[in-house]
Amino acid sequence: MSKFDVAVIGGGMVGAATAIGFAKQGRKVAVVEGYAPKAFSPEQPMDIRVSAISEHSVAILDELGAWSDIAKMRVCPYRRLETWEHPECRTRFHSEELGMPQLGYIVENRLIQLGLWQQLTQYENIELFCPDTLENIEFDEVNKVVLASGTTLEAELVVGADGANSKVRSLAGIGVTAWDYRQHCMLINVRTALPQQDITWQQFTSSGPRSFLPLPSLDGVGQGSLVWYDSPKRIKQLCAMTPEKLREDILAHFPPELGDIEVLQFGSFPLTRRHAQSYSKKNCVLVGDSAHTINPLAGQGVNLGFKDVEVLLEVTAGQEVIGTSVLNHYQRKRKPDNLLMQSGMDLFYKGFSNDIAPLRFMRNAALKIAENSGPLKKQVLKYALGLK
Repeated sequence: MSKFDVAVIGGGMVGAATAIGFAKQGRKVAVVEGYAPKAFSPEQPMDIRVSAISEHSVAILDELGAWSDIAKMRVCPYRRLETWEHPECRTRFHSEELGMPQLGYIVENRLIQLGLWQQLTQYENIELFCPDTLENIEFDEVNKVVLASGTTLEAELVVGADGANSKVRSLAGIGVTAWDYRQHCMLINVRTALPQQDITWQQFTSSGPRSFLPLPSLDGVGQGSLVWYDSPKRIKQLCAMTPEKLREDILAHFPPELGDIEVLQFGSFPLTRRHAQSYSKKNCVLVGDSAHTINPLAGQGVNLGFKDVEVLLEVTAGQEVIGTSVLNHYQRKRKPDNLLMQSGMDLFYKGFSNDIAPLRFMRNAALKIAENSGPLKKQVLKYALGLK
């Protein structure tokens, strides 16, 4: 039976970052993952799943040695952000307001994972179990992690980085507070006729937001990721359309800022909110989506996950034994911040997802005021970018 200080269940973006961080502390780490990320080549079409990576997350990835590898593949820096409901009541943000070259980067999730894996495989004290999955955990002072392959690992700490439906969370008996937003989110990759590779924007409608995320240009042609929130029925209808019919519906329902487009590929998923009632139990600790999922409205999901990693590594640094008091410290530092971001996004989302006339007037007035709020506007932007 192989013995490890830490067994990380899930080798995605957050799990791989956690494993590298613990390896840098000198700990022996096991990583269990079902699928290795596909290798990169420049001619590949853009993936559907992308994230808006904040400058704070870039700093974390750089500290782990992965950012340079990611940046060599495909990233799209963005400098401007706009949000509005009525076209004349907009809030605009620009990187120049913070003296920064960009607000962040739009990056394919797979490439973030791939950049981390290129680092992960260089550590002699990391052992990768892939393809493999978690079957069971036998809880004791040192947990026994049983894999689907029949392999059994001993680990003093088990990290649940296995996503929103975390098996680690379930086996450890950690409950969740959860609800369904009763909306689905459609992601659509498009070619764009207009050059807009330095801005991300979002328009609110009563049925849900319509968003644009810039993607890297390929062969000199601009690309973007469209995000369409709507009822499950409506999203199902959109997913059944031909690319040409979908294009017509997009042009009819997105703002004119989009310009003409060509649909390349699309997919959808339901919106749900989950928050673990505890971040640790039975020598297990949760990070990323295993601990919390958030409305993707502001693209904060993976950034919150990387902040989890940062704090977990911070509180465990120099600790020979990662005991209950250390893990409780991690929870005290991360749970309030994650809850605040979840609640803030929910308030924003619900406040705009209706057609009540007085409320519509108030929220548009608020956006207009926010545009001219000076220091407050700058502070909100810094918080959203993880720079507070």
